[in-house]
Amino acid sequence: MAPRMLAVLRIVAALLFIEHGTQKLFAFPGPPMGGALPATFSLLWFAAVLELVGGALLVIGLFTRPVAFVLAGQMAFAYWMAHAPRSFFPVLNGGDAAILYCFLFLYLVAAGPGAWAIDIARGAESEPGPLPRDVASLRR
Repeated sequence: MAPRMLAVLRIVAALLFIEHGTQKLFAFPGPPMGGALPATFSLLWFAAVLELVGGALLVIGLFTRPVAFVLAGQMAFAYWMAHAPRSFFPVLNGGDAAILYCFLFLYLVAAGPGAWAIDIARGAESEPGPLPRDVASLRR
């Protein structure tokens, strides 16, 4: 079940990440924190585009490892740029989500997309199967 659960984690995290991009670009499902949409080609606008496009690519499992690497970098940048200056503690500076996304995306870089990914269909990733220890435990 591990490859399937990895895929579920990838898809759910990506869908939640897309919401951040749609909020910044389209004020959907609600307006951004400051209320105003970012100026086109501003740093916040580029972040929103990365969240929207990168999230969509992760949902379908296309270019999973490189996209996850870029998004992990974006989240690290966002944390140190926007959150860390407010406070040392993530719970106080609002950076918990940025930290979690950063490390989740780093995990996807290492682990790959899991099951149900276009990367598998196009041959960029091998079809995930049970690990040898999983096969042994299934025989019991």
